[in-house]
Amino acid sequence: MKKVAVIGAGPAGIEAASLLAAQGLEVALFEKESQPLHNLTDKAFLFPNFADARQVSERLLEKLHTPGIALLKDTPVVSLLAPTAGGSWQVNGQGFDAVLLTSGYTTFDARRKEELGYGIYPGIHTSLEMEQMLREGKIVNTIGDMPRRIAFLQCVGSRDEKVGNHYCSKLCCVTAVKQAIEVKKLIPQCEVYIFYMDLRMWGQHFEELYREAQTDYNIKFIRGRISEAGGTFDRRVQIKAEDTLMGRPMKLTVDLFVLMVGMEASQGTRSLAAQAGIAGEYGFAQACDPHTSDNCTAHDGLFVAGSCKRPMTLTDTLADARSAAWEVLRYLHSGLK
Repeated sequence: MKKVAVIGAGPAGIEAASLLAAQGLEVALFEKESQPLHNLTDKAFLFPNFADARQVSERLLEKLHTPGIALLKDTPVVSLLAPTAGGSWQVNGQGFDAVLLTSGYTTFDARRKEELGYGIYPGIHTSLEMEQMLREGKIVNTIGDMPRRIAFLQCVGSRDEKVGNHYCSKLCCVTAVKQAIEVKKLIPQCEVYIFYMDLRMWGQHFEELYREAQTDYNIKFIRGRISEAGGTFDRRVQIKAEDTLMGRPMKLTVDLFVLMVGMEASQGTRSLAAQAGIAGEYGFAQACDPHTSDNCTAHDGLFVAGSCKRPMTLTDTLADARSAAWEVLRYLHSGLK
């Protein structure tokens, strides 16, 4: 029986592993955390239809019951070695006929943008921390009261030459709109502002969500750059910004300031891509060709899927995992291995 190693039990890893196992392959699914789906279970609701992230996670976890999958939790992959003299791929010293890298992403550390005050002043949160509040259905300011005014800032750690990330993280625009709507559902009287460079509402129903945010929820969008955020004597947050449409400076005091942090290659992705010789830009794994060979790499038997390659939505990640599973099957059945 052919053996396949899938590295990372996120959405891509679980989807691909279940498909490969259903075709009679023996699949070892490596996960460094104590539980799978680390980057999904920390969400509240998913755009564009506000699906409960916990229910989506449960449906994915059910796929782990497919016969042939061995889930190896608390098992980081520290060694990924190419075959020598017709041998097998070596993953932590074990031999496999093929390897699929699905090691995912991490979020940008907002402390690297010191001028935005995260970790320095109370009331400044990341979008992940806002997800936790929304999941609990309780949004409070620093003194435990209901906030009267909240501001979101786009592109924190993305499209930023100062931190070396020139790329768009693809998800921040729609996530801010989604979170802002969720805030207004919980606290209708709250004033909500979204500061942006430009809005990239590229997905199906995303533009409609943006329009709904304005027409139905009175969320205010400000095209502007925030140069500084600091604390006030009453534990609120003062924002200094430039309204680039009006061409004038502005100040705004809010109860909560939310930083929409972008996606970066995870440490596991960086390390394993470097070991395997497929390291691409910004630490992401490099596929052969984005058009016709997006799951294949420069090495026979090594494949990639999901956000270890670049920022992706959950929908795109799952579709990419299915494509990768097909490429693995084609390779194993082609006589190349």
